[in-house]
Amino acid sequence: MSYVRLKIAVMAIAFSAAAAPAGHAENAAIRNCNWCHGASGQGYTPAPRLAGQRPQYVATQLMNFSSHARDNPFSRMYMWGAAANLSGQTAHDLAAYYSSLAPRAANDGDRGLAAEGQSIYQQGMPDANIAACVVCHGPNAEGVRGIPRLGGLAYTYVKRRLEQWGEGFHAAAGPPMPGIASKLSQNQIEALASYLSFVK
Repeated sequence: MSYVRLKIAVMAIAFSAAAAPAGHAENAAIRNCNWCHGASGQGYTPAPRLAGQRPQYVATQLMNFSSHARDNPFSRMYMWGAAANLSGQTAHDLAAYYSSLAPRAANDGDRGLAAEGQSIYQQGMPDANIAACVVCHGPNAEGVRGIPRLGGLAYTYVKRRLEQWGEGFHAAAGPPMPGIASKLSQNQIEALASYLSFVK
């Protein structure tokens, strides 16, 4: 998706969230979210896949965009404006909608790295004092409550998010992710992102 198209989508979202008549705000917001996240919630790069995502997580992230707590470059460029005029109720409705959509695996990682990624996910790295991802994100990377679903997310999205945690973005969210991500090597990040892209 081009930079110009993404900018237009953000402007449309910000305008519609503020101007849509009562009772139609969530429909307008969903239509505008589709520009980047797709009608089935499967996402267009660099926007993440939202289908099947935990509703509490989505609602929290929308509020984090609005408050600028989520501060990585793409958030600043696209989501700060898009979420600026969302009410708490609209954020809740959007989260409920996207969580109801059937997720599909991106299947875009490196299959040669997937086994290493699965090992890190399921067993952690005791020598580096890194807990297994499964402890918080679940056996099938499905997430729980405010902890996000990771299963099936696009390789490029997970890879960049792990890199950004390590770079100090979104540090306001607190532990454990900034500390964990900062200890991962580039190869380990790529292995995890590859594995997760294949999880259904």
